[in-house]
Amino acid sequence: MAYTFQVTIDSPDPHTLADWWADALGWEVEPSDEEFIRSMIAAGRATDEDTTTHRGTLVWKAGAGIRHPEGLERAPRVLFQYVLDPKTVKNRVHLDVRTGDDDPRAVVERLLAKGATHLHEGRQGPSVWTTLADPEGNELCISH
Repeated sequence: MAYTFQVTIDSPDPHTLADWWADALGWEVEPSDEEFIRSMIAAGRATDEDTTTHRGTLVWKAGAGIRHPEGLERAPRVLFQYVLDPKTVKNRVHLDVRTGDDDPRAVVERLLAKGATHLHEGRQGPSVWTTLADPEGNELCISH
């Protein structure tokens, strides 16, 4: 049997990080269903402490998801999950962002302007990439 998966990234500020990654990848942040959230609170299945407000919208505090604009059939969902502690060591898993027809240097420059940090350049045979860190320090590689 084959399984599906989502990639989950821990974050002390998951909604802001989801916004950053959605912009970085050209993806979409999954919309919040405020009516559903309020109905869960009214039914006693959640509390106000389970929620927060992000950009004027009521959202679940536990996290935020992003997905490819063509849906889950195109690429797995990425979930940004609330954790209290910040990142402290190197990632054991990271995203390799392949730019396709876009110039990888232009993508790197755009992400640097939006708060990424340049870590190093890499090369193995004909493959070249740039390793960056997102605003919370999570590594990602940019390549063709």
